[in-house]
Amino acid sequence: MDKVISYIIPCYRSENTLGNVISEIEESMNKISGYDYEIICINDGSPDNTWQTIKKLSTVHKKLIGINFAKNFGQHAALMAGLRRSKGDIVICLDDDGQTPANEAYKLIDAIEAGADAVYARYEHKKHSIFRNFGSAMNEWMAHVMIGKPKELYVSSYFAARRFVVDEMCRYKGSYPYVIGLVLRTTRNIVNVDVNHRAREIGSSGYTFSKLIKLWMNGFTAFSIVPLRVATLSGSIFACVGFLYGIFTIIKKLVLGDQLDILPLGFSALMSVMVFMGGMLMLMVGLAGEYIGRSYISLNDDPQYVVRDVIGEETKGEKDN
Repeated sequence: MDKVISYIIPCYRSENTLGNVISEIEESMNKISGYDYEIICINDGSPDNTWQTIKKLSTVHKKLIGINFAKNFGQHAALMAGLRRSKGDIVICLDDDGQTPANEAYKLIDAIEAGADAVYARYEHKKHSIFRNFGSAMNEWMAHVMIGKPKELYVSSYFAARRFVVDEMCRYKGSYPYVIGLVLRTTRNIVNVDVNHRAREIGSSGYTFSKLIKLWMNGFTAFSIVPLRVATLSGSIFACVGFLYGIFTIIKKLVLGDQLDILPLGFSALMSVMVFMGGMLMLMVGLAGEYIGRSYISLNDDPQYVVRDVIGEETKGEKDN
């Protein structure tokens, strides 16, 4: 039997670009022998006609499955919905805007067949905006420092994984999924392949600054306790500095007595230290509160996503998660 490739496409404001992506996938798969495929499009609460476009495409492309969210839950939640719906031996995730070249998916497939558990596309020249490139760089740094991503590994939204990796990722039931964290906790047999990156022809990126901040928060609060350890270390350092300064003050008083009373009291310096220390304490308390709040939300079974409609092959049996 032929192996099955599952293509997963989170969709947001892609009514004008999705059709070309689907056609490119089909053209590429027709050139590869020994594989069957399916295409899963997840409408992530898009405010335009993306869902109507998916329904129209499903009448033409019989291997297309459409999932419609009840509201916007974010790209990673959409990926989780697609992963759970997929049945492929190899699962490939890509964007809906055509910037990730579907006609180079064979490079990811070849890397998986060569023995890798997961493979990420690496771009020599990215065509994103300066803001998006900055966000990607910050996400790379955060993943390396917070969740132990190998420094030489480049992660992107265009990647492929074996079935056992996907099955393990689907076991995650937390309210704040973070895909690279799920991959890294499953396997370290991850490689990069070089692909081209296209310029966006229509529309603009759906990632805003607030969404990038939310993505970073998901990453380090769901899969790392490094921030809490940093807060503990910082608190210990400041406590030691304060204790040593107290010892210095006592010794100075005993040795010099009241000779320094004529000097300025240093009100500005004292207030600067107090404000700085107060800010650090509030930051640490807020950080701990973020962890506690997210744990509380997950404990209450806040859903990763809610599915409104499913169209295409095997539409029965879909559950909200």
